[in-house]
Amino acid sequence: MESSDNKTYLLVVNGKPEGPFTIAQLKEFKIKPGSFVKTEAMDDYKEAHEVAELRQLFGFHKQSLIQYYGSFDQRLLAWALDLFLVSTVCVIVAFTSSLFVSGKIALIAITFSLFIVIPIVNLIYHIVMEASAKQGTYGKQLLKIIVCDMQGERLTIAHATGRNFAKIFSVLTLFMGYLYSFFNKQQQCLHDVIAGTLVVKDRLV
Repeated sequence: MESSDNKTYLLVVNGKPEGPFTIAQLKEFKIKPGSFVKTEAMDDYKEAHEVAELRQLFGFHKQSLIQYYGSFDQRLLAWALDLFLVSTVCVIVAFTSSLFVSGKIALIAITFSLFIVIPIVNLIYHIVMEASAKQGTYGKQLLKIIVCDMQGERLTIAHATGRNFAKIFSVLTLFMGYLYSFFNKQQQCLHDVIAGTLVVKDRLV
């Protein structure tokens, strides 16, 4: 494996690729986070802040490449689609279960259990889907939006869990936490601000 001391980079200078340069030579050029670089192993040029090795050596912070954020109406429609999907699945399961039980009390218990089961299933569904490779529920996928961290990266299960439990605060503010997205440049709801997440248009990340 090639060490960082021996690795060389092509560097775009005044719009033209030059080099290859060693790490020491890149330091002489005083490259910036937005400088375009490329190694032999890379398919295309990347900005220096996108390369983990250069971030570590030069103290760069990975910058967000996000350009457009998911709008409130997209998020609301995605939520409605997801709730319909989860509710439909739970109702089908409950109906199937009712075919194997007898007694009015049992049927009533199954019916009322939906008021508890649907929110729990909906919560788990959102956590798993937002931390998946798709980065969003089926509703969000249909609307072409995804959930990510502040750098545009995929959420971990823990991060997705924190985001979804933070929705409690958006609800406790009489849903004003959701309307906060209208007053935020990144269109974050209150729970997004708390969790450090964004909802963005996936094709532009």
